[in-house]
Amino acid sequence: MGIITVLWEKWTEFKRDFYKITIAAMISPLMYLIIFGMGIQTTSHGEPYLNFLIPGIVAMSTMTGSFSAVAQNMSVQRLYEKALDQVMVSPTPLWQFILGQIIGGSLRGFYAGSIILLLTLPIRTGLIFNGWSFLIMFLNGTVFSTIALVMSFLAKSYTDAPRFSSYIIMPMSFLCNTFFSTDQMPGGFRQAVSILPLSQASGMIRSISAGEQPGMTGYLILLAYLAVFSCIAFLFIYKKKNL
Repeated sequence: MGIITVLWEKWTEFKRDFYKITIAAMISPLMYLIIFGMGIQTTSHGEPYLNFLIPGIVAMSTMTGSFSAVAQNMSVQRLYEKALDQVMVSPTPLWQFILGQIIGGSLRGFYAGSIILLLTLPIRTGLIFNGWSFLIMFLNGTVFSTIALVMSFLAKSYTDAPRFSSYIIMPMSFLCNTFFSTDQMPGGFRQAVSILPLSQASGMIRSISAGEQPGMTGYLILLAYLAVFSCIAFLFIYKKKNL
């Protein structure tokens, strides 16, 4: 019931701010699609650049949607509303509260990615998006929801959430296999960027969109990130650190 309660809170917030959330999820990705996809007429890996760009934008939208949904909200609840103090004394198990936050954030990212799919649906690209694509979108969202949860525990003030976004989200948005392939990066740096979660999610969604099946490595890397940051989040809340 604790998970359902948290998700119901997220749903109520989503309904209240539906238009704001939807427009915010559309603007930046749509600008990227117009400027890079339609403004720059080129090819990548023998395919139209738009075919390379769309899967990357979908993966990026799940990242930004999930991260922003959790990081800012949790920072405010922890620092100003003292909502975590209420959670600590409530009958809701702490693991259910954490899991509810992660799932809620991931669903928000999934929604943002789905909007991009709907916007690009009229474009005849021949790209394939199926259940495996949606699974990766959701899994990518859970990873960045968990990262956002950890960052919210580290935040010292309300302004730290946008800073964390600048430190983490913006660099990954541009470097992690979204707008250009990591294959052309210098050795060492290429390997470091390629194991980041957005690089894996973008590559996997792009493989599926081309009619291929990605290997298990990408799934394992995303699950590893999820496990590590989930453990850190549980450590913070169960040890009552930075609450």
